[in-house]
Amino acid sequence: MKRLENKVAIITGGSGSIGFTTAKKLANEGAKVLLVDIDEESLKERQQEAEKKGLDISYAVADVTDAEDVQNYVDTALERYGKIDLFFNNAGIEGVVKPISEYPEDTFDQVLAVNVKGVFLGMKYVTPKMENGGSVVITSSVAGLVGSPGMVAYNTSKHAIIGTMRVAAQELGERNIRVNTVHPGPVDNRMMRSLEEGAKPGHGEEVKAGYEQQIPMHRYAQPEDISNMVTFLFSDESSYAHGNTFVVDGGFTT
Repeated sequence: MKRLENKVAIITGGSGSIGFTTAKKLANEGAKVLLVDIDEESLKERQQEAEKKGLDISYAVADVTDAEDVQNYVDTALERYGKIDLFFNNAGIEGVVKPISEYPEDTFDQVLAVNVKGVFLGMKYVTPKMENGGSVVITSSVAGLVGSPGMVAYNTSKHAIIGTMRVAAQELGERNIRVNTVHPGPVDNRMMRSLEEGAKPGHGEEVKAGYEQQIPMHRYAQPEDISNMVTFLFSDESSYAHGNTFVVDGGFTT
């Protein structure tokens, strides 16, 4: 039997590289997956790709900062699949790269709305419907463990997520709902291209090379590196892993 046979998963930020790579991994392990994102065109493309591979992946359009939208994607999962077992609380944005003294207030508010309020609303509306236990994984970052100059909003939000996870772990353990955070280091995807360019406009490749030198394994993570950890945390193989931070960074934080 596949590791996640007959499980139902919700993935926010589902059209992004980590979200969709994880969706494919979960579906290949037997899960039914609902992708959630604000970008409907991207979701349609992801679903079409999944259909070609025979994977049970559908989608719902939602703004994770809007309580009504969050309730709607929960209702969609229940109507479509009848239950919720797994929740990858993954949606996030990076903001801009600027020192605190120059950081735009509206951008700060937007990053915290998506990365913190979006996680909170997901926990608020999804976990009461996880009636047979389950597993929640929240995407934080190595930026939730260390400081990164020029990234005050992102770092603040990713630190905050750890607090949310620890409260949820205390509250949900007795219901056999496990809650953990996953902390990717630099991942070779759109978000890192944005941060590299923001750090040194026109010279993003130099920034990337600098990061790679700081990583003992001398490479960025691939989205599959993160999806493998998330899948482990969703499986029975991690049945006593609860309330903890799981770092996938090639040694970056050492």
